[in-house]
Amino acid sequence: MTHFRTCTLCEAMCGIRIETEGTRVTSIRGDDADPFSRGHICPKAVALGDIHADPDRLRRPLIRDGQSFREASWDEAFDRVSHEVRAIQRASGPSAVAVYLGNPTIHNLGALLFGPDLARALHTKHRFSATSVDQLPHMFASFLMFGHQLLLPVPDVDRTDFMLIFGANPVASNGSLMTAPGIEKRLRAIRERGGSVIVIDPRRTETAKMASEHHFIRPGTDALLLLGLLHVLFAEGRVRLGHLTDAAINLERVRELVSEFTPESVATSTGVSADTIRSLARRFADSKRAVCYGRMGVSTQRFGALCAWLVNLMNLVTGHLDVEGGAMFTEPAIDVVGRPTLIGRGSLGRWKSRVRGIPEFGGELPVAVLAEEMERPGPERIEALITLAGNPALSAPNGPRVERALSGLRFMVSVDFYLNETTRHAHVILPPTGPLEHEHYDLALHALAVQNTAKYSPPLFEPPPDARHDWQILAELTLRLAQGSLPRRARIKAEALAKRALGPRRLLDLALRTGERGAGLRPRSDGLSVAHLLAHPHGVVLGPLRPCLLRRLAALGRVPDLAPEPLVEDVERLRRWRDAERPREQLELIGRRHVLSNNSWLHNSLRLVKGKNRCTLLIHPEDALARGLSVGCRARVASRVGELEVDVEITDAVMPGVVSLPHGFGHDRPGTRLSVASQHAGVSINDLTDEANLDALSGNAAFSGTAVSVTRAE
Repeated sequence: MTHFRTCTLCEAMCGIRIETEGTRVTSIRGDDADPFSRGHICPKAVALGDIHADPDRLRRPLIRDGQSFREASWDEAFDRVSHEVRAIQRASGPSAVAVYLGNPTIHNLGALLFGPDLARALHTKHRFSATSVDQLPHMFASFLMFGHQLLLPVPDVDRTDFMLIFGANPVASNGSLMTAPGIEKRLRAIRERGGSVIVIDPRRTETAKMASEHHFIRPGTDALLLLGLLHVLFAEGRVRLGHLTDAAINLERVRELVSEFTPESVATSTGVSADTIRSLARRFADSKRAVCYGRMGVSTQRFGALCAWLVNLMNLVTGHLDVEGGAMFTEPAIDVVGRPTLIGRGSLGRWKSRVRGIPEFGGELPVAVLAEEMERPGPERIEALITLAGNPALSAPNGPRVERALSGLRFMVSVDFYLNETTRHAHVILPPTGPLEHEHYDLALHALAVQNTAKYSPPLFEPPPDARHDWQILAELTLRLAQGSLPRRARIKAEALAKRALGPRRLLDLALRTGERGAGLRPRSDGLSVAHLLAHPHGVVLGPLRPCLLRRLAALGRVPDLAPEPLVEDVERLRRWRDAERPREQLELIGRRHVLSNNSWLHNSLRLVKGKNRCTLLIHPEDALARGLSVGCRARVASRVGELEVDVEITDAVMPGVVSLPHGFGHDRPGTRLSVASQHAGVSINDLTDEANLDALSGNAAFSGTAVSVTRAE
């Protein structure tokens, strides 16, 4: 049989054509008829079939019995979870139980719809997610500037003529906070129509190699370079706000702020010459259609929120925000910004972490504080943890400390179909169905697409009779943990029962029908509904992005604020860091990713890990020579929190003073059931990254620029 579907393994939303025989996947190819991805897929897509057939995948609940696990019935597993969690909360308070949502949650309709109910039922302040090791600074800046954490600008890559990229490698990542399948072709098209793609990065990435220009920059100095660019724009009278002129506030505050950051004053710190800074600023301002885009490299550093804000300012003050070819805003079929029941506008500082006093954002605390909140005795100490599709042992800073803290919990439950580096510490593992066994709609990623799109994919395979979908597991946990006579618990229980009765498909249908392009309650309408999307299995493109910011801000009761006070005040922290002395003998560690990897998810697929070792330390020839490193040797890399040994790869693709390790590896922990991944274990970069280093403003982990020493391993 032939099935058409969206790949769920990254943000690109590529359409795929899957051939099956019985319960076996025989081939996965790009769907040429998908109007958005147009046949493009990356090599990861075939891993969907590998996940479906993986003998290591868990099919039944596991309960810890001493040092090992045994299979159990769903009733026994749910009983154990509800008994332990409720007992801990009765004895130590609601916040003694924490919840962590992993990155795969964003690719799962059921988890997105039912996960928040579980968090509400727990009534805990200890909520964590992969957001704070990823895109939190962008959400933070949007919340302060535009009034909603998900009102995120997206590069109009198909119509721009000048794309200035900071710390992003979309050719390897397939785009991030920019859903754009076939991104390499889209970037090449910019150059083919006479435009420019310019990359600013400490490493000559896959994207940099095909760009018009690449400029090295020292890790963590992007905010200084952006301030230098803005200085030129103001000093040379190149500022124009276009249709936002009468709406935006605090332009003069920005002018005053950037006045001191001349190109000459930031050139030494950044490694980018003053002449280059002036040239980039002038060309960006003079381009009719231009966009500035920054991602992981600017997000996961000490000044991530400043960077996200300054990137937005680059687009805004040059008239390239909310216009064709610039940074625009998607209008999805289901507008998560306009539906507060799906996700709130955001919040800041309603409570703080117990140990370091880090403020919450959007109802979550940063995962960089997770370990200390489990370790430090006292009221509201985390004694139990529920993880959903997350692997903080490999994804959180100072992973070894996280693992030690996990092993000391009174109780832990994981909703996951792998026994991995994190779930090996659980007392109960509840495995959901695989991605091809449940329906799919990219609720979040359609809101970040470079075109307005919609696509629904029904399940390919009927799950086994005793299997449970993510949403069924979450609904059952919510109902059991919402037991009690308090009015709030009764309300949560009633809402959870109603949602469980409807299920994801009917909830999705309701959301589509009541959207701006929806069919309403008319059975034969041409508007959007699940039935309409089932009749268009390749998906539908609802049109290009269009200017809409003022209308959406009016609905939120906001105007664009160019200089929110918390961001302005944080510039002083940047000044102090710039002027501080740092040991010259230390190198700065940055991460990297490969098109065949997706965090720590896919390393149990042999076809994606076989061949040349990709978990190597990239080091510049000058730095290698100074440390006695040669081709084929191993290096010992040490930071404040740990050390590891890794194979060396000498290359001028990284600038002097910088070394690079990939993330998502480190599959050598005992007690896992990842037979392929354990044979290609690699090392975890987060054995070196430091939980003490974070963006003090947003709370996001500061992975990029970790200070390390590198020596030859004996």
